[in-house]
Amino acid sequence: MRSILLKYNNYLIFFVLLIFLIALKIVNPSFIKSISYLSFDLYQKVFPLKKRETDVIIIDIDEKSLGKFGQFPWSRSVFAKIIENVNTSNPKAIGFDVFFSEKDKQSPEEVIKAYNLIPTDVSELQNIKGHDEIFREQLEKSKSVIAVLGSSVPSHSTHDRSPKARFLSKGGDPKNFTYAYPYSIGSLEKLEKSAKGLGSISFLDQTDGIIRSLPLVVRLQNKLYPTMGLEMVRIGSNQKNLYLEMNEIGIDRISSRPYKINSDPNGIIWIRYKNSLKSQYISASSVFDGKFDEARFKDKYVLIGASAQGLFDLVKNPLGVTIPGVEVHANVIENILDQSYLIRNPNTYIFELLFSILVAFITFFLSQKMKPKYSLSVFFGSIVTVVIIGFSVFLLRSELVDISYPMFMLTLTFLTGLYFRFIEENKIALSNLQKEAKLLKERELAAGVQKSLFPDISKFENFIYAKNVPARDVSGDYFDVVRATPEEYFFTLADVSGKGVKAGMYMAKASSIFRTLTNLKFPIEKVVFGVNNELVEAKFKGMFVTAVFGKLNIKTGELIFINAGHESILTFDQDKNYEYIKSEMPPIGIIKYFTESMIKSSSINIKDKTFIVYTDGVTEGYLKDGKELGAEGVQKIINNISEITPKTIVESIEKELNWGAEKLRDDITCMAINIKNTELIKKIK
Repeated sequence: MRSILLKYNNYLIFFVLLIFLIALKIVNPSFIKSISYLSFDLYQKVFPLKKRETDVIIIDIDEKSLGKFGQFPWSRSVFAKIIENVNTSNPKAIGFDVFFSEKDKQSPEEVIKAYNLIPTDVSELQNIKGHDEIFREQLEKSKSVIAVLGSSVPSHSTHDRSPKARFLSKGGDPKNFTYAYPYSIGSLEKLEKSAKGLGSISFLDQTDGIIRSLPLVVRLQNKLYPTMGLEMVRIGSNQKNLYLEMNEIGIDRISSRPYKINSDPNGIIWIRYKNSLKSQYISASSVFDGKFDEARFKDKYVLIGASAQGLFDLVKNPLGVTIPGVEVHANVIENILDQSYLIRNPNTYIFELLFSILVAFITFFLSQKMKPKYSLSVFFGSIVTVVIIGFSVFLLRSELVDISYPMFMLTLTFLTGLYFRFIEENKIALSNLQKEAKLLKERELAAGVQKSLFPDISKFENFIYAKNVPARDVSGDYFDVVRATPEEYFFTLADVSGKGVKAGMYMAKASSIFRTLTNLKFPIEKVVFGVNNELVEAKFKGMFVTAVFGKLNIKTGELIFINAGHESILTFDQDKNYEYIKSEMPPIGIIKYFTESMIKSSSINIKDKTFIVYTDGVTEGYLKDGKELGAEGVQKIINNISEITPKTIVESIEKELNWGAEKLRDDITCMAINIKNTELIKKIK
């Protein structure tokens, strides 16, 4: 039983992770919702609704209008005049995204009350018709819709408010599914009674403040009200009724003849936004003054709302644009008229979950069976497939499919699988090394294994050359070159603390990790991050590595490098101007890194430079006269070379130190990089 558990341990852990991710989707916490919303917003940002002309005109309470009429709220006589002027063009309907909840304080009767004026002194004032009455008369003459708003607290307006629209339902009671508010906020009773319609301007609570959807029908004080946009379409279509079709899970369809709108079970639609049009807006002051083309409002839906900053009616839409709240209702009207609204089908939720599980299983399984580079292709292919499906459904069906959750699940399961594969390969590599060690003597085996870890440097010697001369049978120094692409190469040169077999084994571990990560074509920072943390976990007591890691582009000359506690890097140009680059990081294998930001990388262009890295066995090596070579000695050797190439540099340094002494003081390892020889580059291409 235990052997079976050990054999399938990876799959058991994966299964537990999968259960957790499924539970996360079902619970759907706020951060998961936020991630989903990002994908929904992406659809609209990439493919916004394109519309040159509009069916909705917005009379804008803008800064210009505030300058003309003063601070808001304005006298009702202003709005009455605006309605009167608009009505001359015979609009479809006029909607107010504004409340008139208090009597007009500028009205004559209110002025008399406010200042306790004697009636005999204001007889002329008493004969003037009140502003509220003037406004009411214009509402009665118009196809007007006044706003109502759901509230969780009582309003000072206590009259018995009733909707103008009559709801007819089929298949159940919609009140059981609509968003409900215990109270409502609206306008004066006589104004509401004179209006042809009452429309809700309630938005749903948004965690990030972006208005993506709204309820077409809400319940206020146990009465159903249509949203502002739907009510205006009803009035504009000369309809008395709104029709609600129910199914077993809630509201299925909302109709205002001849328009039919598919909603979610709670009567919510997702708004498809178009880019804001300047032509859609006209200043309220211009309408008041009659400075507009009469044809502008003909057969249009007219909304009156505010864009002025001080009136605080600005919201964000999924396109990342801040717009007046009234424009949201304008988009709803156009979505209904054009049948261009978005759909979030409940069945799609189930499809997303099942599809994510299926693809996660496939990706994890293949990551265990395939080589990393092939499993990486499967992973990216799965991501691309998810994106294509999401955008295809959006464009063909106007339906929102959450691509963020499948991508999130795929990434976690793939990384988990990759980690298991990485651990498994390390176990296999270590096991193979131990098996070989049983067949040979310890030193002979270690030396042979170490030698096999070094690359065939002759393949790269025209632009990279390196050489290792061990002080003992087994060297604690190490270098490697990995070809990632025809133009990009990873390299490293390292010095393991200590000498002998233990140092060689430590070096072999580092080499295995380096090649695994570079074969995956990770950035050099991620490679160093992985090598360091794996060596820390390996727990070679008291051991560490000083190293230089790098990534070279032989076409551009760009060289990105990381010096982890190693000797200073030597560079020089054609004029033999020498520069030493010191280490900015501690050695590898000492402390665990928690983020890749802890890795400090640098970059230079070596098109006109030579890049040299060596271990301390070079600078501390003995010359024939018994003196240490030192950094100045390295420069002296280079100055005496007639033809500067990576190979001539390395071999000249080695020749000066390996002069026939019985035993070297320390391992000698040196690497030089120079890309002046373009012949090799041509061959590679």
